[in-house]
Amino acid sequence: MLKAEKIAKGFDGLPVLREISLEVRQGETVAIIGRSGSGKSTLLRCLNNLEKIDSGTIEIDGQPLVRQGVYAPENQLRALCLKMGYVFQNFNLFPHMSVLRNLTEAQRCVLGRGKEEACAYARRLLTKVGLADRETAYPYQLSGGQQQRVAIARALALDPEILCFDEPTSALDPELTQEVLTVIRDLAGEGRTMIVVTHEMAFAREVADRVIYMADGSAVAEGTPETVFDDPRVKAFTRRA
Repeated sequence: MLKAEKIAKGFDGLPVLREISLEVRQGETVAIIGRSGSGKSTLLRCLNNLEKIDSGTIEIDGQPLVRQGVYAPENQLRALCLKMGYVFQNFNLFPHMSVLRNLTEAQRCVLGRGKEEACAYARRLLTKVGLADRETAYPYQLSGGQQQRVAIARALALDPEILCFDEPTSALDPELTQEVLTVIRDLAGEGRTMIVVTHEMAFAREVADRVIYMADGSAVAEGTPETVFDDPRVKAFTRRA
C-alpha cells in the first residue's frame, strides 16, 4: 500500500534521514519508536509530502509520489496525498471554527460534499470518538484529549486509506493520553491502515503489527513487537525512556 525506498533528507547540510526504507501493508498498524531527534516525525512528514525528500522513492498504491527525488505532477500529488490522513502532535484545529465545522470544512472544500452529507458524516465520526455532545463547542472549550479526538475525527472525515499519527499523545497528561489511545486502539481493531509515531511503548507492544525502531535517521530494528522489543538496542532505549 505504501512503499518507501532509500529516503534521504537533510536540513542545512545535516542529515536527518539516511536512506531509510519501509513498507506498510493494507490493514497493518506500524509503530515508529526511537529517541527524540532520531528522525521519526521527519519521516512521517516526508511520507505525507509535508517535507520534500532529497533523494529516494515513495509510492502509494503503486503510484509514485516521488521517484529518485523527482516529484509527480501537482494533480497526481494532490490525489495521492488525499489517500493519507495526518493527525498532528498539537491538534492544529481551526480555533475560530466549531467542532462540527472543523470536520465539515475540508469535506465540502476538498471532496465537494454537500452540507447535509458532510454534517451527517461528521456527526457519525464524533460519535465514534465519544464527542457527539460537543459539536457546537470551540477548540478552546475542550480538553487536550478532546481536541486530539476531534483532530482524529477530522482526519477520518476525508476517508484516507492510510492514517498517520505524529506523537498524538505527547502534549497530553496520562489520563487524557488514555482517551486518545483508546480511540486509536479501536481504529486498529477495525483493520485501518495506520502509521503511529509514538513514545508510548506499552501501546506499541499491544497494538502494532510491526514496530520500527529509529536511531540517527536510520531504521536499525524492524519486525514484530516481540522481536523489536527483544533487541538489545531497543532494550537500552526503553530502560531510559
